[in-house]
Amino acid sequence: MRILLRATLASLISTAAFAGGEKAGDFDYYVMSLSWSPNWCALEGDARGAPECHKGAGRAFTLHGLWPQYEEGWPSYCRTTERDPSRAESETMADIMGASGLAWYQWKKHGRCSGLSARSYYDSLRRAFATVKIPKVFPMIDKRLKVPADVVEGAFLEANPGLSPDQITVTCDSGMIQEIRICLTKDLRPRRCGADAIRDCRLKDAVLEPIR
Repeated sequence: MRILLRATLASLISTAAFAGGEKAGDFDYYVMSLSWSPNWCALEGDARGAPECHKGAGRAFTLHGLWPQYEEGWPSYCRTTERDPSRAESETMADIMGASGLAWYQWKKHGRCSGLSARSYYDSLRRAFATVKIPKVFPMIDKRLKVPADVVEGAFLEANPGLSPDQITVTCDSGMIQEIRICLTKDLRPRRCGADAIRDCRLKDAVLEPIR
C-alpha cells in the first residue's frame, strides 16, 4: 500500500511539474483569441477600472492573445533565454489589445513558449490580428443583444471566406459571447483546430453587450 501511495504521489508531482515551464519553441500551432471587449468589461474589466472599458472607448473585438498549442494541450510559462519586452514595447500593443498590461501578461505566459524574441512575438500578434477581418456589423452594436453563438461564428466565416468552420470556434462565459478563436499554423495561416480547441459554444441566446 505504501509503495502504491508513493507511486501515485510521484505521478501527480510529475504531472504538475509538466503543467508549466516547457521548452520554448516546442509546439504545433497557434490559437489566436479575439475577445468581445464590452462583455469582458461587464465580467471583469469594470471591476478593475480598465481604461478600455470607459465610455467612448469604442472597442469591439480586441486581440486577447496568440497561444502556442499542442495537438492536445498547450505549453505555458516556458523557459527561454530571450529578454522580456520593455514597458515601451508593451505599450505599443495597446491599440489592438486594449492595455499594455495584457500584452506583457501574454508574453509571460504564452509568448515565451513561441521561441521568438519579445519583439518578434509582438510583431506576430499584430500580423495575426491583421489576417482577420472583423465583420462590419459588430462595431455598430449599440444595444444589448441576445444571439445564437453560431450566428457570430457565421458572420466571421462570411467576412473571411478563407476560413472554414473547423478553423474557428466561439466560446462563451456566464451566458455571454466571450471570444472568437482562430487556429493558425506557425506561419500564421489558417488550419484545423486541435481536438481540445475545436469545441464551440452552443448557446442560442448568448449576450452581446453594446459598444461603449
